[in-house]
Amino acid sequence: MITTPTGEEFRLEPFRTELTGHCYRMLGSGFDAEDAVQETLLRAWRSFDRYDERRASLRTWLYSIATNVCLDMLRSAQRRALAMDLGPAAEAGSGIGRPAPESAWVQPVPDALVLPPDGDPEDLAVLRETIRLAFVAALQHLPPRQRAVLILRDVLRWKAEEVATLLETTVASVTSALQRARATLRAVGTGPGEPFRPSDPAQRELLARYCAAFERHDVTALVSLLHEDATMSMPPFVWWLRGRDQIRRVLLAPDASCEGARLVPVEANGSPAFWQTRPGPDGAHVPFGLVVLDVSGGLVVGSTTYLDADRLLPLFSESVASPLVAANAPG
Repeated sequence: MITTPTGEEFRLEPFRTELTGHCYRMLGSGFDAEDAVQETLLRAWRSFDRYDERRASLRTWLYSIATNVCLDMLRSAQRRALAMDLGPAAEAGSGIGRPAPESAWVQPVPDALVLPPDGDPEDLAVLRETIRLAFVAALQHLPPRQRAVLILRDVLRWKAEEVATLLETTVASVTSALQRARATLRAVGTGPGEPFRPSDPAQRELLARYCAAFERHDVTALVSLLHEDATMSMPPFVWWLRGRDQIRRVLLAPDASCEGARLVPVEANGSPAFWQTRPGPDGAHVPFGLVVLDVSGGLVVGSTTYLDADRLLPLFSESVASPLVAANAPG
């Protein structure tokens, strides 16, 4: 939190979570989103004496700063993507391929960083949908200003006049940008998948069966829960697979290394997500990767396993402490 002698932080800090969600959709990285919000709050604090509430609400003013910070950060940045955007599917047994740099990937984000803890259930359902990996990856296909327009209009439900004021442009320009952005998203597609619904018994049962099969290393049971065209990827490697048969072959390979692993629930990207943990030298389980699932129609349609667990753990520190204690419990 920014410390000031006049207490402006008490007016600015309540906006941190929603601003982080906005910046995450713009930038595709939880780390970059945190940096953008910190810069936003710093700029707001430094210019707070010039803020005029007659011209804009505090929320609108902060979103204007945050959007401009993101646009500045995106000027020289490459488009972040998922493995499926970086090349064709591999064949099982062909090797895992080469890693890509961190800047190439849409990175995961903990729900606690971007979703309000006491939000309206209907609003939270929309927000979860719009931080799914596939949706955020689709957003990265948009030019930055179109991206900002679509997020402000379709995700945050701002009026065209408000967006025009924020971006210092015309309503006609906002309307045109929104139409082009929507057309691009339709062409790109946002990928199949449902947000995590903890109150949905069917989704809970699917995830329970998936975790049980994974932890038993029961490949037959696990594959039976996959869609015929399910995908599997493991950033930072550009390698990915499509199809139940391809995934089965990889899981049955003699050097498959998932035996003894566990799946510990974690809240990430508004989706079903788990830390995959493995026993360390002392027998205690430690995180090996962050698994984010896409589920649809009662089946798993995609799994993305981020292998850089050590780098992600600090970002998820508040949300992993309790589950990892359970993961390390005996039995």
